[in-house]
Amino acid sequence: MAASVPSIACIGIIGKHDNPLHISLFPPHDSTPGAYLEFSFLLNSSLDVFDLRRRDKNRVDQDLGLLHAIDERLSVWGWETGTGTRFAIVLDVWGREGIEGGRGVGEGELRGAFRALQTAYIRLLQNPFYVPDEHTPMAAREGRGKGSQITSRKFIEEVERIGMVWRPGMGNV
Repeated sequence: MAASVPSIACIGIIGKHDNPLHISLFPPHDSTPGAYLEFSFLLNSSLDVFDLRRRDKNRVDQDLGLLHAIDERLSVWGWETGTGTRFAIVLDVWGREGIEGGRGVGEGELRGAFRALQTAYIRLLQNPFYVPDEHTPMAAREGRGKGSQITSRKFIEEVERIGMVWRPGMGNV
C-alpha cells in the first residue's frame, strides 16, 4: 500500500476584523457537497486560537504553527501578518488520494507556503485599484464597500497555485 503525501485542503485569508476575505478549496475537497460551508466553519473555529497566540508575549515570528487538529486527517495551521491579516491552511495528511496513514507534517514545513501567500497578498495591496478598507464588514454594511471577498483574479490564481504545488519539505513555493 502506497503512503499518502500530505496536501493542502483549504487556504483561508481572514481580515483583521475576523471577516473571511478569500477561501480556496483543493482536491478532493473542492468537489464535496457542503465542503465550502464546512471549511468556513473550520476556519472560523481557528479565530479564537489566533487571538490566544497573538497575546503570547514571547512570540517573535509570524508563523503560529499548528492551531488545532480537527481529527486524524485534518489540521489547521496559522500565520499572521503585521497588519492583523491572518492566513490559515487546512492540511489533509491523507493527501489528495485520500489514503489513510500518511506521514505528519512538522513545525515550519508550511513556512514556504505562508511566505508565498504573504507575498501574493502584498502584491495585491500594491495594486492601486485594490482598497483594503472596502473589504471590511463595516464598509459593506454602510454601502461603501465592495463586499468582503477578494475578487482579484491574479491573487486568486496565485493562491490556487500555492495550494496545488505545495509538498512537505518545500522551502520555496
